[in-house]
Amino acid sequence: MSKKGNHQMKKTRTLFSQNPSSQPDLKTLGNQLLSSRAHVNNLPILLKFISPSSSPHHTLESLLSLQSFFTPLLPDLPPSSSKPSLYPSLEEAKADPEFIYRTWLRLMFDEFVKLLIHFLVSPGSKESLKDVVLDTIMEFVKTGNAGKFNSSIYHKFIHNIVHSTMPVDNLFHSLATKYFKYIDVCYFTYISVEKIARTLDVKDIIYDKAVEVELDDKNTSTASIDVCIHKIHYILLRIAPLECCLEEKSNHETWSGSGGNRKGNSEVSDEDDEQKKVLSASKMSKKMKLKFSRAWISFLRLPLPLDVYKEVLVTLQEAVIPHLANPAMLCDFLTRSYDIGGVVSVMALSSLYVLMTQYGIEYPNFYEKLYALLVPAIFMAKHRAKFFQLLDSCLKSPLLPAYLAAAFAKRLSRLALWVPPSGALIIIALIHNLLRRHPSINFLVHQDFGDGVVKDDSKAEECADRSEGCSVVTDSSATTLGLDHFNNRESDPLKSNAMRSSLWEIDTLRHHYCPPVSRFVLSLENDLTVRAKTTEIAIKDFSSGSYATIFKDEIGRRVKQVPLAFAKATTSLFSESEFPGWTFRCEDVKKLNPTGEATGIINRSDGHDNNNAKRQRIECA
Repeated sequence: MSKKGNHQMKKTRTLFSQNPSSQPDLKTLGNQLLSSRAHVNNLPILLKFISPSSSPHHTLESLLSLQSFFTPLLPDLPPSSSKPSLYPSLEEAKADPEFIYRTWLRLMFDEFVKLLIHFLVSPGSKESLKDVVLDTIMEFVKTGNAGKFNSSIYHKFIHNIVHSTMPVDNLFHSLATKYFKYIDVCYFTYISVEKIARTLDVKDIIYDKAVEVELDDKNTSTASIDVCIHKIHYILLRIAPLECCLEEKSNHETWSGSGGNRKGNSEVSDEDDEQKKVLSASKMSKKMKLKFSRAWISFLRLPLPLDVYKEVLVTLQEAVIPHLANPAMLCDFLTRSYDIGGVVSVMALSSLYVLMTQYGIEYPNFYEKLYALLVPAIFMAKHRAKFFQLLDSCLKSPLLPAYLAAAFAKRLSRLALWVPPSGALIIIALIHNLLRRHPSINFLVHQDFGDGVVKDDSKAEECADRSEGCSVVTDSSATTLGLDHFNNRESDPLKSNAMRSSLWEIDTLRHHYCPPVSRFVLSLENDLTVRAKTTEIAIKDFSSGSYATIFKDEIGRRVKQVPLAFAKATTSLFSESEFPGWTFRCEDVKKLNPTGEATGIINRSDGHDNNNAKRQRIECA
């Protein structure tokens, strides 16, 4: 650099350090920088104002000047990795001042980008300037690689956003609404997310209890990783679905190619252009699916917090599985989730069912795990509607063994004794469909075991050995009435003895206190083996039921018969038949008590002895 430029730079810095209140004229410095290379030393001065501590006016003025300076120079700048060693010898590199100048400009540009990214993720930055800074960074992403997408700058940008400690919801919203509509931005976002998820330092969480670590450090590390995972999940959900990006092959919008001038060539026909677009769309679709799959699989390998875990399981079926290059890659994740139990298993059931029915995934213990999920708490779960619809679909196959269908029917029947009325309605509908689909288990409706009496021969033999002790034993002590062989605590449907039981619990619902339940249970009295005369019940009509829905249906129900007769109210607490020989006449009492007292003496109407009768007092109306 020239001695004159160095002298001017030192002079400006000295004035600014001696009197900080006197800010230099940033607009003048920017105009000088744009006008001549002799004022290139204004670059470090302008860079000092790209800071959250600077005033918004100074930051904006410096930003506009620096952006105007670097934008036309970016295609001619060497890459960030360029060094003088690229030359054959160090002497030749020193002998080329132009190369040194452009290398220094590259360093200044990298510092400028670093300051812009820091400004976005800093908690002290002004919200009014963040949109301008974001647009500046994306402009450099667009033009910073000789007209191609600058993935290096974009990856640094996404990496700093994910690892920042401040909430960046507004920044994510601006990024998604403005730039996620471009297919190349989505493509490189998936690449960045995959890299961040793979390099996320999960080793900070020490699982080995033999290693002594401080509890505060461990909690801090876990909290920081959870924040990063939440942000990665937020980014993945904000990217538009792949079918929206690829449904119109001729309307691919790319951020790096938007605004670029295309040279007109009359020799190229429209048919050739259309063919190139179709080929590029097909190729882009495969690449997008591959990057989409890698990003999601890398994300699902992280130690997800419970709230993110649940959100992922909810959105997996519709937002992820249809767009994966190979949905079978989710098999391990879903089987682990299904084995956890509780609400996590319920939420994983939907996606696992899709893999089994549509992609040929086998899960050996699927029905055993599904059987274990049938507990009273499931009828109060948040996602119970979807679960019961899937349960009905899983039990629809005609190839289902009879013992398995009987076990599910009996388990549901036993749950009918504990669940609320809305749950009882669902159970009746499920059992109705099971009996209709599987005629081989219709014997459960009514099954006798020796008129309900099962004798215990072992106890009878013991009493026979004790000649005197059991000589007075009656027949009822040697028999067990109403024995149910079903074992409700058994988790294996095969060992539950459901085939030796009956659906006696459903009969108790005839006398249920809730009228809709007692009316609906009558549907099981029909001959369900005749499929032509019966239809399956739609579970979705009952799966979302609650006390509120039942009450609303009863209020809106049209009553066909209205009671017209009524019973005349009595004026006494007891009837006259319970007290023979006495009469209850309030009018006579009032006549005897003209003062209007509330009590009176009840006189005897017959000529019985007064010593054998009682005097009572009653209240008169």
